Amino acid sequence: MLEPNTTTSSTLPPRYKTKQILVGNVAIGGDAPISVQSMTFTKTKDIQATKEQLDRLALAGADIVRVAVSDLKDAHALKDLRAISPLPLVSDIHFRYEYALIAAESVDCIRINPGNIGSKDKIKAVADACNARNIPIRIGVNGGSLEKQFEEKYGATPKGMVESALYNIKLLEDFGFTNLKVSLKASDVERTMAAYRMLRPLVEYPFHLGVTEAGTMFHSTIKSSMALGGLLMEGIGDTMRCSITGELEQEIALARAILRYSGRQKQGITIISCPTCGRIQADLVSMVKEVEKRLSHITTPLQVSVMGCAVNALGEAKHADIAIAFGHKSGMIIKEGEVLRKLPEEKLLESFVAEVEQMAQERAQAQ
Repeated sequence: MLEPNTTTSSTLPPRYKTKQILVGNVAIGGDAPISVQSMTFTKTKDIQATKEQLDRLALAGADIVRVAVSDLKDAHALKDLRAISPLPLVSDIHFRYEYALIAAESVDCIRINPGNIGSKDKIKAVADACNARNIPIRIGVNGGSLEKQFEEKYGATPKGMVESALYNIKLLEDFGFTNLKVSLKASDVERTMAAYRMLRPLVEYPFHLGVTEAGTMFHSTIKSSMALGGLLMEGIGDTMRCSITGELEQEIALARAILRYSGRQKQGITIISCPTCGRIQADLVSMVKEVEKRLSHITTPLQVSVMGCAVNALGEAKHADIAIAFGHKSGMIIKEGEVLRKLPEEKLLESFVAEVEQMAQERAQAQ
């Protein structure tokens, strides 16, 4: 039975100890940072269009990217695509084991559900091909498409998902393959969390977290924050994807934010801003958006407070590294709880951004 990793220094429960695997040059599991993934939605055989999405995801801060392999042309395109990809490449394959054999010659990881690949001979062929090249396999269990035997016995329940995962893990272990990670995705928060919690103490393999078919930005933000954020705070999870319908860069931004706010990633700006109320004497909504935009390049962990009046500023800003408080045509910059300067509104934002950048640089140099 797995135990939490007690080497983590945090007020959060420590992360569970898991076996570490490599997807390209990205370590997953063990004490490796929790990595962020996404998936292209181009036809993989359209190499130029897929490369453009890979570049966008790399620029947004993705660590790993998955591509769909729906036919032979997709499978054969992987070799050329891998040669120009800025990120480790995972191929997503269902039903056709021969596509996995072709993919194994090029990619950094293969995502399959062994149960839908076919006979044991076909599963062994995929395992042998991946073993020969030291390529990991992600067992991807989906609550909406369980194998018939688990669907009939358990229904689309967390128990059914876990039993499917254990069955597929054993299939590969029987062929001497243990270079694995596992995902247990459902389209709702409750089943997703229950399945991951149920399986976690039973296996040593790293977990890929996600809510499948999470919907548009609004719905996915809520589902992913609750399910993935909750699991991360419990110490569960080694890599993750926030699925959003049609949104590439936003998947990465949301995942990074969940990592920060769950306390599992100490990187980047955390914005604290007050709710709008009758005391506000400036266009706070626009100011917060502008501060977020102007500081989005900073990776040093800093708490930045943006307040719309002196009432909140003098209290809340004491707990931030640096704060800006807007008043009537003027405002204050507050650094480490002390008022640094008061300025007219037209000079306030530029001065604040410069102070934050300087503070981030000093913190980075001191680390």
